[in-house]
Amino acid sequence: MVASCDSRHTVFRRIAQQSYAEWPAYRSTPLYDQSSLPGLEEDIWTVASTWFDHEDHHSVDEFVSHYPVAYVEFGPHDQYSGATQYEMAQLFRLFLLKELHGWTHETALLTYLTHYPELREQLELETIPDQSTLWRSWHERFTTELRETVEAAARTILIKAQNAGVAVPREPERSFPSQNDEANESDPSTQAVLGEAVSITDHVSRIVFPAFSLDRGDGCEIHENAYWDLQTHLGLRERLAANEGARSFVCESTRDQTPLGHVHRDQIRDLSIGQIREMYRKAVNRLLEEAAETEEFFRAGIVAIDITEADPFTGDRTGHEDEIIGTKEQTDKYAYQWATVQLVGNAVPIVLDARPVRRGESRKAIVKDLLDSAQNAVHVDTVLMGREFDSQHILDILSQRGLSYVVPKRMQTSERAQAKRLLQRGQDRYETGRKLHLGKNEWHETTLIYRRKEDSEHDDHRQYSVFMTNTSSAYLTEYGYRWEIESGYKSIKRFMAATTSKDFGLRFFYFAFACLLYSIWRAVDLLVQVELTGGYEHAPIVTADNTLTLLKKETGIG
Repeated sequence: MVASCDSRHTVFRRIAQQSYAEWPAYRSTPLYDQSSLPGLEEDIWTVASTWFDHEDHHSVDEFVSHYPVAYVEFGPHDQYSGATQYEMAQLFRLFLLKELHGWTHETALLTYLTHYPELREQLELETIPDQSTLWRSWHERFTTELRETVEAAARTILIKAQNAGVAVPREPERSFPSQNDEANESDPSTQAVLGEAVSITDHVSRIVFPAFSLDRGDGCEIHENAYWDLQTHLGLRERLAANEGARSFVCESTRDQTPLGHVHRDQIRDLSIGQIREMYRKAVNRLLEEAAETEEFFRAGIVAIDITEADPFTGDRTGHEDEIIGTKEQTDKYAYQWATVQLVGNAVPIVLDARPVRRGESRKAIVKDLLDSAQNAVHVDTVLMGREFDSQHILDILSQRGLSYVVPKRMQTSERAQAKRLLQRGQDRYETGRKLHLGKNEWHETTLIYRRKEDSEHDDHRQYSVFMTNTSSAYLTEYGYRWEIESGYKSIKRFMAATTSKDFGLRFFYFAFACLLYSIWRAVDLLVQVELTGGYEHAPIVTADNTLTLLKKETGIG
């Protein structure tokens, strides 16, 4: 049997009769509207939880073609303007199908559609898009957030289908690498999650935010907490600047007096970089203490050090050349850069410290600075870093501190030659010792591991990646944990207020405060999961939007 009108009606009748779920979510809570991607993810979870329990529903492809998306407003997530041949809803279904099957390239999706005309009809495709249309739609038309929603929705569908005994095209990742492979059989309801998040967010915010302070003197009419409240309000909406945000904040805040946008900026500008970092570290330490009260918080673990950059700067940077510097990719563009150290792996992904990057600063100094902060806050076992940190002097610092490391190496002449030899022999993996010269007859001993990439787009030596490590080659798998920091940067930038100011301190504060909001979200999610389920799965059940909204509307930040 296949999905029919009757079977679909049965599913939605069951959902309507459930006391713990509402569909669609935007009708039951002011946290969402029809364009809310977290709301869409929640809706797909709700429907998938019931859909595959029906005896006639045994195909994830059918779920994709029959899930109703007519109510979803994709417009805010469409980066194209003007007429297009394919609607966003159609493309959403296609990319959801691609993600469910785990296809790396668009060609596999097109081949699949060609072989299954009935599926094309269900997807209401009069013509099949070509490969270039699909590639541009995914990379240029879809926003980053919409792409992430597709990936999250596919994971949910695969898990719910597999739990119901339905054959799935690939094994779903039930949680980020965990010590326990058993799936959680009871997903908490949305109402329970939000209810628990209210009190926990209130508690956490009242502990964390007092670490931030403004040196304003006595007798100020506007309470200091109003400034942090406004900064959180700016993080609620993408690219919201202080002036516009202050105006909307007047309407939404319950405070009698709130700061004007220019007053808010002036107060922040008075903070030095050192003051901002000191307040940030104090706030994070308070957050860690709260998280550490649960057994699920892993105090010892893996950290990742990385550098991210703001959007390319296109204005006049005269007088700011040491702050608005070149991009990591060494293009002709310029951008502000920030460095962070963050917990990754099984731990809650909290950003332990952040700092600006100036022209002329050595990567060695940046690593030492961030490592000092991380080791003062938690016990560190292993450090993962990006390719820009493949310096023998940095690796030697890590070894001297008794830390394990995994760092990708930029290929030089010898590495390229070795990769070519491996390709000729058809060898996928190779290890060799290497001594790196430190100067004055001093050397750092490391291990180079060559690994061939699966489904590489290259047919030459570029199929191989080279990693350096001072520990077992088994630790190479841990480098996969580093994706967490890249994923975190996407959320952090989503929380940042918009500004055109060149003030370095203001720019850094906006980034640091966004890191704090991100860390609060992930800590709140941990505490909610432990309270409701007694365990912790890396995939959050509390959304970032939930947390920010609760910080502003429910708690008022003090």
